[in-house]
Amino acid sequence: MTVNHKKFFILGEEILPGKGAKLSMNVAKLHNQTQVQIPVIVERGKKDGPVLLLMAGLHGDELNGVEIVRRVIRNGWNKPNAGTIICLPVFNIFGFLNRQRALPDGRDLNRSFPGSKNGSLASQFAYQFMKDIAPLVDYVIDFHTGAAQRNNAAQVRCILKDPISMELAKVFAPPFIVHSGFIPKSIRESLIKAGRKVLLFEGGKSNSIEEGIIVTGLDGVNRILRHLQMRTFKEAAPTVNESVIVLSDKWLRSPISGMFQSQVVNGTFIEKDQIIGMVTDPFGRSEKKIKAPISGYIFCINESPVVYKGDAIFHLGFKDKDKAGKMVIGD
Repeated sequence: MTVNHKKFFILGEEILPGKGAKLSMNVAKLHNQTQVQIPVIVERGKKDGPVLLLMAGLHGDELNGVEIVRRVIRNGWNKPNAGTIICLPVFNIFGFLNRQRALPDGRDLNRSFPGSKNGSLASQFAYQFMKDIAPLVDYVIDFHTGAAQRNNAAQVRCILKDPISMELAKVFAPPFIVHSGFIPKSIRESLIKAGRKVLLFEGGKSNSIEEGIIVTGLDGVNRILRHLQMRTFKEAAPTVNESVIVLSDKWLRSPISGMFQSQVVNGTFIEKDQIIGMVTDPFGRSEKKIKAPISGYIFCINESPVVYKGDAIFHLGFKDKDKAGKMVIGD
């Protein structure tokens, strides 16, 4: 019996069933006219199925996601039994080489979508992706970390009213599922407008490789691949507690300028009036204890040892969608 497979072309190459390819997406040229190429690794199963994109490094200094996608490839998980898996381990290749968040022109690539052919460097990156990769995919997992010394507890951000995205987030099973609206000109906004289903994974901090975050991300990919029936595993990801669904959130800001010390573990539940940190001046004149103004979950901590008054230091999450609006921060 003859099976008629769909044809699958990407970046000018046809990927046959059961085959793969290491391709390059040409996005820009250096000053000496050398072409800048972004590696794109594609593997297709012998059976037809969904197309999943695993991408990282949209911000060049966010390394946990790069390591997650690298291990997916190293472990052979990117070779599906059904469907196609596209791996884009390092999107912002300039930022990755320079260990910086932005592109050389200072622009944030994740605020440059859908881009334009003749726009800024960031806009050209975005345009090429939306032209050559985005139309091919059904599902996307986009891996990120916190920025500017902010350490995110492992979480998936999505639109909770979208039942398919919510189902996928629960399958991924991170410690937190956070309702997150669209950021204008972000890749997630552009992909969702194009009809794709997107999970944004956040975990850890920039310029750091954190094993716990990486394992959580890998376990989530394992569950998603099994859920989409793209491949099987000898060992399933371990069972975890049900994700905390964050319906509202609030940043707690430093009451004074000084040296900041957190006294709680990221990702834990805190009670109202619990002392969660301290800000001190370097000359021994003052110590300001920070009390939780309300009970909730801490899912991001600013790890900068020196802060200014008003700097965001703790991100609090709540299961009640109205709870954040009722929070009053005292002296």
